[in-house]
Amino acid sequence: MESQAGAIPYQYWVIEQGNATLTEGGVIEETLLSLYVNGQELATLMCSPVDQEALALGFLYNEGVIDSPNEVGVIRANTPRTTVDVLLTRAEFDPPRRMVLTSGCGGGITLQHLSEHYPPLHSTLTIDPQVIIDRMGDLQGEAHLYNAVRGVHTSILATPEAVLVGAEDVGRHNTIDKIAGKALQGGIDTRDRIMLSSGRISSEMMGKARRMGVPIVASRTAPTSISVNLAQAWNICVIGYVRRGGMRVYTHPERVGLG
Repeated sequence: MESQAGAIPYQYWVIEQGNATLTEGGVIEETLLSLYVNGQELATLMCSPVDQEALALGFLYNEGVIDSPNEVGVIRANTPRTTVDVLLTRAEFDPPRRMVLTSGCGGGITLQHLSEHYPPLHSTLTIDPQVIIDRMGDLQGEAHLYNAVRGVHTSILATPEAVLVGAEDVGRHNTIDKIAGKALQGGIDTRDRIMLSSGRISSEMMGKARRMGVPIVASRTAPTSISVNLAQAWNICVIGYVRRGGMRVYTHPERVGLG
């Protein structure tokens, strides 16, 4: 296979219709990334070794450590890309004493207590259901690593008309942090946008969407019970099982012209 960041060349057997073929392909690369803030270790994340600075920046934002990229003076990955050091523009930083293991693949953690609710999201965004189907097609176009070796999740942030930013990672929650980080790096407003993901919508992903001010979240698969309850309370429309032929709208159907 051609060299692809985030994938490692690998030879494997393909069996189809009783015929076996030795094939030159690849497997998705996974690594441990340690995140340090002001010299103190905050977390170790399992992730794909691409866009790690964006992952770190988005994680800090989505977890409430920072509210703006202006609070970050330096963000730097080491040469083997196993550590990202972040120096804040303020000296004080108290790492949280408690982290919550999440249902996210790729070793998900959150610094937030899921019982602590944000206030309901104020947004007037409404769209036609066809927009979700169209943007899901765009998500598939952003799945470069997936198309090369499979085994990775893709998420995008979009307007009703077009994709703004996309990200891929072994952890579906990491894709949301990478999107947040890329948006911060590029000065892209995440509020009143649409978020689409290839993976299950879990509670920590819903918390990240609320932090980013996203009123519509859609996936090719299902939401969890907690994510649906949070979305209902936060005025977020959750859509699952998006296909060319339709979708399932779980919460706030008025955002897609229903109810």
